[in-house]
Amino acid sequence: MKIAVVTDSATYLDPKDVKKYNIHVVPITVIFGKQTFRDNVDITTEEFYKRMAADAIMPSTSQITLGQMQDMFDQLADEGYDAVISIHLSSGITTFFSNLEQFVPSVTNIKVYPFDSLIASAGEANLALLAARLVEAGKTPEEIIAALTKFRDTIDAYFVVDDLSHLVHTGRLSNASSLVGNLLRVKPILTFNDTGQIVAIEREHTMHRAYNAIKKKVANAYETSTVPLRFTVINADNALRQKQWVTDLHQSFPDMVIDESILGPVLGVHVGAGTMAILWAYDWQKWPV
Repeated sequence: MKIAVVTDSATYLDPKDVKKYNIHVVPITVIFGKQTFRDNVDITTEEFYKRMAADAIMPSTSQITLGQMQDMFDQLADEGYDAVISIHLSSGITTFFSNLEQFVPSVTNIKVYPFDSLIASAGEANLALLAARLVEAGKTPEEIIAALTKFRDTIDAYFVVDDLSHLVHTGRLSNASSLVGNLLRVKPILTFNDTGQIVAIEREHTMHRAYNAIKKKVANAYETSTVPLRFTVINADNALRQKQWVTDLHQSFPDMVIDESILGPVLGVHVGAGTMAILWAYDWQKWPV
């Protein structure tokens, strides 16, 4: 059986990995006023953040259309694929996944196995990379979905935004009303809950204090995990701070496996420039196959 791995652009996979592991990426759309751009196709991450800083109106996003998905499925069927593992952005922050699930029964030219990442960015990327590795190992679609479900349970992520107004404006912060005080003057530590929604769990007043709080969670995971973990430091137009965090983590935990990733246009719309995150999961390269 020939199996394809499909995901969306919210993974911000390195283009080298996309090519190496034969992963098919469907771009999500970013909107500035009446102009639409396909994520990292029509607009780069650098161009996006420059424009967002200069534009008085906040940008927005538009879901991948089911027509886009059908085009991808048709392409894969024409290329001789029998099945698709389709991994997507958390259903807790978009209705796309539920729409896809309802659409899948109408796809007749290829068997589609939709999978809800319940996360974004590097967490979703790691799921796609593991799926590609399992395809290469000759696993069946059912075996791959079962493995992804187990792997998903090992993912943990914490992030801090420099300006909370973006999450509040786009409605992606599920418990915004429960935070006491001026939302725009705190640096809340955010995470994804069990249903894939973004929630604030702690409050700090500076980015440095927020990093130290997250670092304690990193240390606990690093020191207590019984499986090999892979960590990712993620930045939204904040490469200097990313370098500082990575350097500090390597100094504190010399043997830690650390990747670096970005929050590009689609996620940048919701979290804004300056956001930083640390995510970890079972090392997908060491997952038993």
